[in-house]
This record gives sequence, structure tokens and C-alpha cells, in this order.
Amino acid sequence: MLADYWLDALGWGGSALLVFSLLQQRVLRFRTLNLVAGLLLIVFNAILGVWPMVALNAVTSTINVLFILRLRRQRHDAATFEVIEVGLDDQYLRHVLDTHGEDMRKHQPAFPGRPGPGQEAFVVVKGDETVGVVVIEGEGDTAHICLDYVTPKYRDFTPGEFVWRRSDLLCGRGYKRVMTSPTIVAPYYDRIGFRPSGEVFVLELDQDEAAATQRSRAV
Repeated sequence: MLADYWLDALGWGGSALLVFSLLQQRVLRFRTLNLVAGLLLIVFNAILGVWPMVALNAVTSTINVLFILRLRRQRHDAATFEVIEVGLDDQYLRHVLDTHGEDMRKHQPAFPGRPGPGQEAFVVVKGDETVGVVVIEGEGDTAHICLDYVTPKYRDFTPGEFVWRRSDLLCGRGYKRVMTSPTIVAPYYDRIGFRPSGEVFVLELDQDEAAATQRSRAV
């Protein structure tokens, strides 16, 4: 009886996790949960000897593994994401800010919903898909992060890092460092080279790397 109980729990648990994975907006989380559900169902169906379902879940699990490996490779791949500077009155920027305004306020409540005078805006894209928006404001040689937003689908990624990693993009504007806002919810900056400084994180920009990048782009 106990064995039957655990077998039922395995089958129902795998099925429930499979359904739950389909509700995920984050692409990497979806693939990961779907993979775990598939592995549970492989074990369940193998015990019962339902080999067609074992084969089906083995195929879907293999597909998920391939997608997860590709997504993890792309996670910090500058060739995957492109940074585009946009004007503060750009209509597409306004559209993105309006579409995701409510979600933005949850993660960065201090952002007023529109960039202000003297600020600079960048849209991070993957192909023709918008994955994030970054707004900075200069104070001397320091770029203060006013907004670093990622759309739900790519929340397992850190596309804003491609703005910070493009040292030539910021150094060309006279910035020597980047400083975060203390109001950003669940910051990720310690994972990409920023150092903690009180309630904020600071990144010292590599001036030599920026100069080399600018030279290579000029060739």
C-alpha cells in the first residue's frame, strides 16, 4: 500500500508540475520546471511499463535540456542582446514604459514612469523583441541608474548588464563609474562585477577596455 501511495504521489506530482510549468512567463524557469516534470513522469511511466509515455517524456526532456543549455549560454552573451540608445520622447520607449508600467513600479518604485530631462535611455533587444529598458542620469563622472527593467519573459536573465559591459558606451559619455539606486528591488549587481557600497552598488568602468573597443569599432 505504501508503494502504491508513493507511486500515485509521483504521478500526480509530475503531472501537477507539468501544468504549473506551462503557467510560467519566464522562459528559463518554464524550461527547467518542464524538464523536472518530464523526468518525474519518465520514472512514473517506466515503473508502470507505459513505454510510449516514457518515450514521449524522454524526447520532451531532451528538447528541454537543449533549450536550457542554449539559454544559459546566451545569458551573458553580448552577441545575443543588443543595446539601442533611444530619445526620451521616443514613441516606442513610451509604449514599453506604459505597457509595463505597473510591473516596473513593483520592482523600481522610485521611477516616476517617464525619464526626466538630462537622463539617457537605452532599450535592450533580442532580435526584434524588447527585453529590457535602462535609464541613467549623469552626475559628474558617475552614471546613476534610474531604471533597470527586464520584461517578465527574460527575468531569469540580466540584460541590463550589456549596458554596463559596453564600457565604451558609457565612457564615451565621460562616465567613470555606474551607481545603482537603493530603491531597486532584488538587485543582481553583485553577480556582474558591481561592488556593494552602503545601500547601493558601484561599478568602476574599465577606461582602457573602452578605448580599445572604440578603436576596434573605428577600424
